[in-house]
Amino acid sequence: MKKKRCIAMLLAGGQGSRLGILTEDMAKPAIPYGGKYRIIDFPLSNCTNSGIDVVGVMTQYQPLELNSYIGSGSPWDLDLSYGGVYVLPPYVKGKHGEWYSGTANAIYQNVAFIRQFSPDHVLILAGDHIYKMDYNAMLNYHIEKEADATIAVREVPWEDAPRFGIMNTTAENVIFEFDEKPAKPKNNKASMGVYIFRWDKLLHYLTEDAKHPDSSNDFGKNIIPNMMADKQRMMAYDFEGYWKDVGTVYSLWEAHMDLLQMPMPIDLYDKNWRIYGRNPGETPHYVAPGATVKNCLVTEGCEVYGSVSHSVLFSGVTVMEGAVVEDSVVMPNAVVQCGAMVRRAIVAEDAVIGAGATVGETGGEIAVVGHAATVAKGGKIEPGQQFRGDAGSAERK
Repeated sequence: MKKKRCIAMLLAGGQGSRLGILTEDMAKPAIPYGGKYRIIDFPLSNCTNSGIDVVGVMTQYQPLELNSYIGSGSPWDLDLSYGGVYVLPPYVKGKHGEWYSGTANAIYQNVAFIRQFSPDHVLILAGDHIYKMDYNAMLNYHIEKEADATIAVREVPWEDAPRFGIMNTTAENVIFEFDEKPAKPKNNKASMGVYIFRWDKLLHYLTEDAKHPDSSNDFGKNIIPNMMADKQRMMAYDFEGYWKDVGTVYSLWEAHMDLLQMPMPIDLYDKNWRIYGRNPGETPHYVAPGATVKNCLVTEGCEVYGSVSHSVLFSGVTVMEGAVVEDSVVMPNAVVQCGAMVRRAIVAEDAVIGAGATVGETGGEIAVVGHAATVAKGGKIEPGQQFRGDAGSAERK
């Protein structure tokens, strides 16, 4: 096959357990975001916009929805005769199958895929972050600095720094120390989970890591520290744009609320850096006489007869007469029936909020109604509860 300067490997197999019932039947990168997208649309669109035309997507946990959504890759212009997007699940080798045991192991199990393209460099991406980034600019920086590995970093609030891998750097951005979730961080430059490696170096360290049965097979815990110990040239690449790890219910809700600020912290209207995704092909949205819609994103196919404020409605949502939706995220094809109240909540796809029911409350923790769940007429889901739809299934998170 034709040689590529750089290919991308996108880690999309994580369970996303901190998102609770939202990821019980789908992988985190497949979670809807922003009214018309899914989380994985952002790294895939970044690849397209950056000229990265080979993307291997490693799936594992509940992959059906994600695999179906990616399909041939056509929404991101990644359905090429040479290159494009490839879904890479774990597979049986010889007599035994083997799950991906960590982020590094997921790449190691796909060495044969990478070798097809003989890349000079490999871009490693997470599939669960919301951001717009020019990977080609990062690649050029990586090559210019003659780095063995380059790690994208951004400054986070000091109080949040202990939750991240922290890069301690020289004035020239050479990484001389890496602290994984330090109790007392020396700086606030956090790893974004976006890496570029020289392929020959990465292959060496992946191969060595695979020889150690006690390894976590993880980039942050093993590969990067091992490269640091061997004095490899490691560079930090500063990123100053919007970046959100949507790994918790609150951060997913907050990332949606961010879109209701004007100007948006992440500009979805930028025609020079479009975010692509599968179009549901719905009819235009409809707002009935007497309905009220204030400071919202309302996607195609929605029908609004009630009151909606400071919320994001995905395609095909129906808000019936007398219903109130405030400070909430309502995912595709959900229905909020007459007189129901939804406040500070995430309502998952195909859910039904029964007439007169109450979900969440103003100022409370985020309530969640799960996929295809039905909240009974007059029912109540407390703030912070997650409701699957079966009797006694509401639980505190």
